[in-house]
Amino acid sequence: MRVFVVLLSVLMLCGCTGLMIGGGSAGGYQHGRDERPPSVVASDAAITTKIKGKYAADSIVSVFDIGVRTWQGTVTLSGTVGSYVAREKAESIAKGTGGVRAVNNHIVVEDQSAAN
Repeated sequence: MRVFVVLLSVLMLCGCTGLMIGGGSAGGYQHGRDERPPSVVASDAAITTKIKGKYAADSIVSVFDIGVRTWQGTVTLSGTVGSYVAREKAESIAKGTGGVRAVNNHIVVEDQSAAN
């Protein structure tokens, strides 16, 4: 049951819900506003979903702290984490995902002790 909830959360976070529920109803809109071929758009969405799924299953990286965007196989990571270990782990996970050509790591390490 936990795996189902995690997968459902990841799908909702990446905006794939319309594709899963509506049969790709948003696909026409996206295709008209995006110069990438539909196959590349689908591939990029799949890469983003895979990375977010790996983050959700990882004990160090949190899917809720890191934004993932994919454009023609290049992944851009953003957000804040509490340690350099989490930042590097997030980058390593993204680089190890099939279809990823490059990773731009814009994750900021925030000192958690200063926030308290």
